[in-house]
Amino acid sequence: MNVGYDGKRAFQNKTGLGNYIRSLIAILSQHYPENQYTLFAPKKTELFDVNPFKDVTAIFPKTLTGKSFPGWWRRYGMIKAIEKSNVDIYHGVSNELPLHIGRTGVKTVVTIHDIIFERYPETYNFDERYVHRWKVKQACKVADAVIAISQQTKADLIDFYKVPEEKIFISYQSCNPIFQQTISAAEKALVKKRYSLPNEYFLFVSSIAPRKNLLLICKAMILLKDKMDIPLVVIGNGKKEKEEVKKIMLDNGIAERLILLNEMPPAKESNFTTAADFPAIYQQALALVYPSIFEGFGAPLLEALWSGLPVISSNTSSLPEVGGDAALYFSPTNHQLLAQHMWDVATNNVLAVGLKEKGFIQAQQFTTQKYADSLVSVYQHIL
Repeated sequence: MNVGYDGKRAFQNKTGLGNYIRSLIAILSQHYPENQYTLFAPKKTELFDVNPFKDVTAIFPKTLTGKSFPGWWRRYGMIKAIEKSNVDIYHGVSNELPLHIGRTGVKTVVTIHDIIFERYPETYNFDERYVHRWKVKQACKVADAVIAISQQTKADLIDFYKVPEEKIFISYQSCNPIFQQTISAAEKALVKKRYSLPNEYFLFVSSIAPRKNLLLICKAMILLKDKMDIPLVVIGNGKKEKEEVKKIMLDNGIAERLILLNEMPPAKESNFTTAADFPAIYQQALALVYPSIFEGFGAPLLEALWSGLPVISSNTSSLPEVGGDAALYFSPTNHQLLAQHMWDVATNNVLAVGLKEKGFIQAQQFTTQKYADSLVSVYQHIL
C-alpha cells in the first residue's frame, strides 16, 4: 500500500500540526515498514528529512511556476503530482483535501482535529471562519473516510455538519516516541544549563493565545506568590496575549517567575525547533499545567504522561479523554482551584508520585502501536 500525505506542515510548521505529521510518518514507518509513504509538499526545508526512512519519499514542485507559487502548486499542481505518484490513498492530515482530488480516482482520508472556529467564532475573523468551514465541510463530503482525533471532535462533526456517523473513525494519536525515553541525568543537566532552567518549575506548552488561557496560570501564581516562588517555564510563543501575560506578572512583582524559552537564544537552535530538548525539559518539571478552554485532543498532556510528569488540566472538551484519572482537573475559569492543585503537587510528594504512576498507566492507551493500527485499519477499510 502506498499512502500519500499533505506534507506542507511537516516541512514548514515547527510545532503543532508540524509535530503531528512528522510523528505520524515516523510511527507508521516503524510499525508498518511494508507500506510506502509519500509526502507532497510545496517547499523543502530542514525541518524534516525523509532520508532516514527507507519507505518514505517526498515530492516537491519541479516547475518554475510551482516553485515560485507554492500556494498555487498545493491547490492545483499537487493534483497532477498525486496522479503520477501511484498512491493508493491520499490522506489530508490537517482538516482539508486538495481541490479536485476526486478527479484522480485515488481513495481519500481526511483527519479533522477540531472545529473550534464554530464553538468560539469570536476568536476568528469572518474570513478565517468562512475558509475553515468550507474546507472542513468539503473534505468531509468528498473523503471516503473521516478520522476524528477524539470523541469530542466526532461529536462536533455530527452536531455542526451532520457528517454521517458511520463515516467517522476515531484515531487517538500518540506522540513523538522521544517522550517515552528516559533522559539520562547528564543530558538533563546539559539541557538545564542550556536554557538556564531553575531547580523547580511548572511547565506550560502551547501557543500563547486566548484559547490556551495562559493568563489563568498567571492569576493562580499571583494568588500563590507569598506562599511559594516556583516559576513557570513556557514553551510557546504569541503576540498580543504574550505581552498581556508579561505585563500582569510585572505589575504583580513576579515577572522573574515567567520564563519564556522562545525568547532565549537557544530557541533558535535545532534542538529546540525540532523538539529534541523537550523531553529533558518535561522530565525536570514539577507538573504540566494546561488550562486550555477547548482542545480537539491535547498532545502536551500525552507528552507529559509519557514523561512521568503530573498533569494539571482544565476539564473541558477532549482533555479528560486524554488525561483519564491521571490528572487533577479544574474549570478553565477557576484560578483558585488551579492554584490549589499547583500547591498540592508542589508540596505533597505522595500525590505527585501517585499521579505519575497513574499517568504511565493512562499513557498505555495511546501507544504508537495502537495509533498506527488505528490508521492502517481505516486505510484497509476503504481500499
